Amino acid sequence: MQRQDYEDLFKLEGDYWWFAGMRAIAAALLDPVCRNGRRLRMLDAGCGTGQNLSWLQRYGDPQSIFGVDYSAVALSFSRQRGQRLLAQASVTALPFVEESFDLVTCFDVICHLPDDGSDELALAEFNRVLKRGGRLYIRVPAYQWLHSTCDVVLGVPHRYSLSELSDKLEQAGFRLERASYANTLLFPVAALIRMLKRINIGNTGSDVKPLSYTQLNSPLRLMLELEARYLKVPAASLPYGLSVICLAEK
Repeated sequence: MQRQDYEDLFKLEGDYWWFAGMRAIAAALLDPVCRNGRRLRMLDAGCGTGQNLSWLQRYGDPQSIFGVDYSAVALSFSRQRGQRLLAQASVTALPFVEESFDLVTCFDVICHLPDDGSDELALAEFNRVLKRGGRLYIRVPAYQWLHSTCDVVLGVPHRYSLSELSDKLEQAGFRLERASYANTLLFPVAALIRMLKRINIGNTGSDVKPLSYTQLNSPLRLMLELEARYLKVPAASLPYGLSVICLAEK
């Protein structure tokens, strides 16, 4: 990712429909197991510009929330949000001892790793630094057949199916608690746009940019929040979508 992409993320992550809506979906899975009065020690692996570090305070003390990112530029934006418990490192080699955390989150990060098994190394690292009974919440983009030039621009060589990510998590030593697709209601339109980009029809740049028509921000966010409401039902899952989400226990 380029510096401009990080700058756009920094400006948009708070209120932009996709980020806010996907946080609501994450909360639907995490709230039942993390809002239990315990003081959780947490790691956001691939913390980017730091908005999710702030969001994770719903589950514990800010002084027990750590962020790691490979990009010094991303970490500089995290510091602008007041985050200090940061380390520059790869998610395939985390700078923490075994069983350090109660919760690890990883939002659209392992998809940026080289498509050579590095994602499996990262999952093994998440397992290593989690305490016994600790949990991993992970999100990745869905369906390799949707891979397009905007993925190339953002440095995303691989998109996942639900079964592929589930298998990799189990091979890394996790027990799946929840597994679903997400961003389902917008899937038909978004998939068409992606496929047009794949054959070089339309804009081929990054998707990380302000929405042209700001009046659409609230309705689009509401669609993701409706999915979040449905996913609050225990064992509920969505059959397809633009993202894959999993909650897994060590």
